[in-house]
Amino acid sequence: MSSAAGPGLPPGAQAYIVGGAVRDALLGQPSADRDWVVVGSTPEAMIAAGFRQVGADFPVFLHPQTSEEHALARTERKSAPGYRGFIVHADPSVTLEQDLARRDLTINAIAMRPDGTLVDPFGGAADLRAGVLRHVSPAFGEDPVRILRVARFAARWPAFSVAPETQALMRAMVEAGEVDALVPERVWQELARGLMEDRPSRMFAALRDCGALARLLPELERLWGVPQPAAHHPEIDTGVHVMLVLDTAAALRASLPVRWACLCHDLGKGLTPAAQLPRHIGHEARSVALADAVAARLKAPGDCRELAALAAAEHGHVHRSLDLGPAAVLRLLERSDALRRPARFAELLLVCECDARGRTGFEHVAYAQRRHLLQALEAALAVDTAALAQAAQARGLAGEAIGRAIHAARVDALRAALAPAAAAGTPPAAG
Repeated sequence: MSSAAGPGLPPGAQAYIVGGAVRDALLGQPSADRDWVVVGSTPEAMIAAGFRQVGADFPVFLHPQTSEEHALARTERKSAPGYRGFIVHADPSVTLEQDLARRDLTINAIAMRPDGTLVDPFGGAADLRAGVLRHVSPAFGEDPVRILRVARFAARWPAFSVAPETQALMRAMVEAGEVDALVPERVWQELARGLMEDRPSRMFAALRDCGALARLLPELERLWGVPQPAAHHPEIDTGVHVMLVLDTAAALRASLPVRWACLCHDLGKGLTPAAQLPRHIGHEARSVALADAVAARLKAPGDCRELAALAAAEHGHVHRSLDLGPAAVLRLLERSDALRRPARFAELLLVCECDARGRTGFEHVAYAQRRHLLQALEAALAVDTAALAQAAQARGLAGEAIGRAIHAARVDALRAALAPAAAAGTPPAAG
């Protein structure tokens, strides 16, 4: 990794590469960009040297040639609950070590000099080698976003563990109510990033271990310990199943809406009356309501919210689709708005495949329903509705009568297209 800062620093100032770029280089992983910290300078000197100031919360500047961010070394002092309650202090007397001390984890508190040597006052390089996520100082406890960041890093590096003292500090923060001060947008931002990591289930394991999941997503937390029929779910525990589904989506490199829908598709099972367990009659409608409520609370994007609700409502019907007649398959396509939104329907089918394969012993079982329903959609879309409407009008039909004619033609098309698949049999369904 090149470490030359380039020309233009004010006299007496020193610049160091810090944070993720150094960490990722030590891990042998690519890094999207580099951040620099500048010691021994002032905003006025940086501007005079040609740097352009950005941001209002603390002094950050863009290099005149590389446009890389250069932040003045700074310290922070807690002034109010939550992650916004900080007073920032930056002046030429702040040292590099003081700046690094305010960072979250030791692995993110390593700096690199322009000659490539490391400044590592908190043992971050050793923790990288050991695969440990450890907080730098008690100041970690002042920012609840750091709980989410630790959980996200756990999902990124499945072999890393959270240091016991960091786990204890995170739990103390939860018990003190710090996570309750997080705004929904920031929670969603961190959850969304964690969902896109290689092993997203580890993010939720870390949040459960410190008690944060019960505060942030109680609808998800209550799924652990809820039984399911062993015939369909050898893993039995609903929470375990949802994590298997989520990791299957990650293994298939699914989009964020698909992963979010995987997370939310069975939320209603957490509200199944005890007398009905381990069956979950009517959990689909409960899951839709809960998925909508969670997405609204976290202000999730519309595509995530829509797909989660659709998957919660229809995943059981998709699983049973090989047993459905052509008219019932067409109704499924229509309820899913597949004829107008085929790409979203394909995402729904991927959610359902993840649900089916996210079960102990079914990880590598082919999901025939996905191909079956894509074939059905192709047949329905191939029907020339314009020609049918014109022919119906020629016979004196209008309005709903034309719609019924088109519907009948689509049913016939599905009957012809799906006959071979129906004869092939039905694999075990999920639920």
